[in-house]
Amino acid sequence: MFWDSSALVPTLLSAPQSDILVTALRADATRALWWGSPLECQSALYRRHREVRLPARSLEQALHRLAGLVEDADVVAPTLRLRERAGRLLAAHPLRAGDALQLAAALVWCEDTPVGETFVCVDERLRDAASREGFALLPA
Repeated sequence: MFWDSSALVPTLLSAPQSDILVTALRADATRALWWGSPLECQSALYRRHREVRLPARSLEQALHRLAGLVEDADVVAPTLRLRERAGRLLAAHPLRAGDALQLAAALVWCEDTPVGETFVCVDERLRDAASREGFALLPA
């Protein structure tokens, strides 16, 4: 499965869909993610720490879990091919640049054959684009 950062963050901190995403993450022995996802996750964790006063210990634990997730994942590196694919996705879908890079990385990961592959994401706009590109979505 390819994991968008919007789906990874709820596996690190409690959120409405955490249970289903944690279960899916544990069952996914071949998870993949974009090279920039760890930074996006760190941004979300630090923002939560500042805005919601997430305790320092909880932040530290989440960052440690994130490092483990990245270590065990297939990471799609930033390349010219990925950037060009993201540009095509921006023309085809109402996405932000980061989301286009996420979806482009998923397409690189599956070698442009998304049918039968799962894109794990909780961002509605990105889910819609991934579905239109041919991915199955999780959570359902």
